[in-house]
This record gives sequence, C-alpha cells and structure tokens, in this order.
Amino acid sequence: MSITLTAREARPASGLILLTMSLGVLIAQIDTSVVNLAVKPIGTDLKASVTELQWIVDVYNFVYASLLLTAGTLADLYGRRRIFGLGIALFTLGTVVCLLAPDVPTLVAGRAVAGLGAALEVPASLAILTIAYPDTKERTRALGIWASCYGIAMVIGPTAGGALVDASGWRSIFLLIIPFCLVTLILVMTVVPESSNPQGRRLDLPGQALAIASLGSLSLAAIEGPRWGWASTGSVAALSLSVLAAALFLRRQAGATDAVVPLPMLRHRVFAACLAVATAMNFGAYAMLFLTPLYFQTARGASALDAAVVLLPMSLSYMVTSQLSGRIANKLGPRVPMTAGMGLMGLGLLMLALIPLNDSLVIIASGLLAVGCGLGLNVGPMNAVAVANVPVARSGTASGLINTARMVGATLGVAVLGAVFAMHVAEGESTRGLAPAYIGGGIGELIGAAVAFAFIRYDSLRRPAQ
Repeated sequence: MSITLTAREARPASGLILLTMSLGVLIAQIDTSVVNLAVKPIGTDLKASVTELQWIVDVYNFVYASLLLTAGTLADLYGRRRIFGLGIALFTLGTVVCLLAPDVPTLVAGRAVAGLGAALEVPASLAILTIAYPDTKERTRALGIWASCYGIAMVIGPTAGGALVDASGWRSIFLLIIPFCLVTLILVMTVVPESSNPQGRRLDLPGQALAIASLGSLSLAAIEGPRWGWASTGSVAALSLSVLAAALFLRRQAGATDAVVPLPMLRHRVFAACLAVATAMNFGAYAMLFLTPLYFQTARGASALDAAVVLLPMSLSYMVTSQLSGRIANKLGPRVPMTAGMGLMGLGLLMLALIPLNDSLVIIASGLLAVGCGLGLNVGPMNAVAVANVPVARSGTASGLINTARMVGATLGVAVLGAVFAMHVAEGESTRGLAPAYIGGGIGELIGAAVAFAFIRYDSLRRPAQ
C-alpha cells in the first residue's frame, strides 16, 4: 500500500518528524566519532590485538557503507517509517551488545549490528523529510537543520566521549548513546506517518547482491589495504571484485524492469552532479578527519581528548553555517552555497597543507574553520537538490545513492590520501607527508566546486523530476 502525505497532513507534525530524523542522524554520527577515542582502553581491557582493534572501529563503517543503497530501496518498497524504525531498533540492540560485550568477538558483532541499523535509518530519514516538507523552501530549511546534526555529533562525540572514557571507562560511551536511541524509537512510533511507493516494483535481489559486493569489497580494500599492502593479493582481489561487481551491477540495471538504480537517474545531470559533489566532499573531508588527529597525537603528543578539541573550530562553524545554508539556497539558489562551500573546503585543506612550513595553531584553526563553513554551506542544499530532482517514489533510492556517494568518497579519501601520508611516514617524514595529502584533498574539493558551478542552477531546487 502506498501512502503519500499531503502538505496539510504533513505540516502539523513536521517539526516532531524533523526532530526524530535529526536524532537518528545524530546517534549514527556520534557512534562513528566516539569509538575511536576508546580504542586504547578497549585493547587493554579485552586484551585485543591491533587487528582486532581495527575491526572494532571498521566493521561499523564496512557494514554501513555496504548496505546504504539497499536500505534506500527497502524504504521505498516496504515503508520508510518501518525501515527507519527497524534501523533504530537494530542500532539500539547493537549498542547494548557493545555495552555488555565480555570479549572482542562480541564487541565486533555488536558494532556490525549497529552499522546495519545506521545503514537502514540514515537513507530513510532523508526520504521521510522529503515527504514531510513538500514546500521547497521549508524542505531546504529543514534539511539544513538535519545536516547540522553532523556538526553537533562532531562536537558531542569526541568531547563527551573523551571525557567519559577518562572518567568512567570505555563502556560509558555506549551508555551515552542508548537514551538517544530510546527517545528516537518512541518518537518514530508516535509521530512519524508511514509512506511507501511499491507499485510496479519489487526487490531486485541479484542487483542488490551485486551492489553489496561492490561496495563491501571497496570498503574492505580501504580498511585492510594499509595493513595488507596495496599491491598484496588481498588488496588487489578486493579492488578487482569491487570493479567487476560494479560493472555487472550497471549492466543488470540497464536491462532490469525493477532496477535498484534506474539509469535515467544517473543520466540526470543535476542529480549526477550532486553525486559527484558528495563524493568529492567526503574525499577530502574524511582524509582530513583521519590525518589531523593523527598528526596531533603523534607529532605533538596530544591526548585523544586534546586532539578532539582541536577539531572544534570545524565542528562549531559547521553547526552555524548549516543552519544558514537553507536560507541562502532559497534566496540565491543552491549553486551559490554549494560552489562556495566546496571552494571553502578546498581553501581550508590547502591552508592545512602549510603545516610542514608553519604549524601555528592560528593557521590550523583557520583551515579547520574554512572546512567547517564549507561543509555547513554544502551539505543541506546538496541533499535538497538531489531529492528534488528525482520522483518522490524514488526518494529512498536517491537518499541511498547520495549517502553511498559520500561513503565511497570517504573510503577513497582515507585510502588514497592516507597512503600518500603513509609513504612519507615510512621514510621518517610524518609531518612532511601531510602536505601532499592535504593538497590532494583540496584539489578534490575544488573539482567538486567546479562541478557544482557548472551543473547546479538557480532553479535546481524546484526543477521537476525527470
């Protein structure tokens, strides 16, 4: 059964729906940022090896990235509220397992379940907001608020997590997340209406399997490549499988009546531009989030909490500008904030590339401030444009695709730019390795700015879906 909400039906509860969807994003992002701070005490308490500690962190991202596209399709077919609620329930279950885990395998399993929950709820949240806010201007403002939760998570996660780990041990970070999960579950069951668009569609299981194989193999290569070696049999096999599965996936989509991703969506210039911008955005941003704390902890001897505090200029500026991005997009068109946002991110990363020449905290804070402002300007309008340029029936698929593009960018950024950094570390020049890595990320952001300027138009938020 398909239920499409009218503006009259959606508006009275739209504020509570926005709160619910924002909480869903918040808990997923807090989990992503907070566990990194607890790796050392987890290793001491559970006697975990380095490889086991890597998988405690990475299994969440592995499952999350692999299933985003499938989750978006499931939301369209079987109910967006149902899939969002299932995601929050699984996330809560996984967090409880992590809280009580007596050993490493149990903790890894809990992280995997939490990653599955995040993969289900994040794409559904964007699709639900698209329907709850049928008015273009209201939707753009709502998505700016929704996007600001990424910045809030970057503030709450590292700072509160670092303090909790120091005061109460590593299990307390999972205890922090559980109340947010329970509140979100109550809200989704009471204030969010159901919607779905299953007419004439069914789940393409072979297509879904190929998508999972391609994304999963790419994630595995990025996670294990630095440890295995990029030329090792395992890395080459994982990357080859990813490319092969992606090629087979696209070939199947071209001839499938129930395509996971209808190829006309990818041929739509505005939507395809949003995917390219999302990939470029996270290519540089996630590499920076990986390298900057690493630099402060290794070269400057900072603690995990100190390294997290260093990122506050980025997080706080992101929170502020994401609140303003919707107003800017509605007044000047989405091309302005998207182009300016990507350009600012590129400028910020190029400023951080100066660290080997001038490691002044003023330079570093200024670079992080520019990156945060750029992120805040871009994320909300980018998501709003993406969902405005596909049919409502495919809003879950569009959300899954835009989040998949972001995760692919993040995976490639950490893998490629991390490898550039690692080459210099191997030569005993860890600080010098920051410059080429940040420059590579900055170039990626500037390419994204050029794509936004070339393909996003003033009326992209209101353009009829093709």
